[in-house]
Amino acid sequence: MADYKDKEFLEMVVKSIVASPDKVSVDRTVDEMGVLLTLKLDPSDMGYVIGRKGQTAQAIRTLLKIIGAKNNARVNLKIYEPEGSKRSHAMRSNDSAMDIDTSSVDDLKI
Repeated sequence: MADYKDKEFLEMVVKSIVASPDKVSVDRTVDEMGVLLTLKLDPSDMGYVIGRKGQTAQAIRTLLKIIGAKNNARVNLKIYEPEGSKRSHAMRSNDSAMDIDTSSVDDLKI
């Protein structure tokens, strides 16, 4: 089996910060755009992963980009938002609130 450090890292970090680690799962897909990690978790844990003003999600995405750069891959994170999540409707409809500037690590060479 291939060694997917990005997926293992994401699972370890998220399981460490949520209240229901047994409900955390990560799907990993690869296409011409790179690696896409889709994170699924208990709706009540969304706040832990998103963080205040999206800071926790931004930090996780930045670290995943660094891991991807080490392996010459572009890694992106999608947080699956289940029905009943605690994120406000205003944040859901405002996609720019979740746009994260990762330009400082986009071309990182490790």
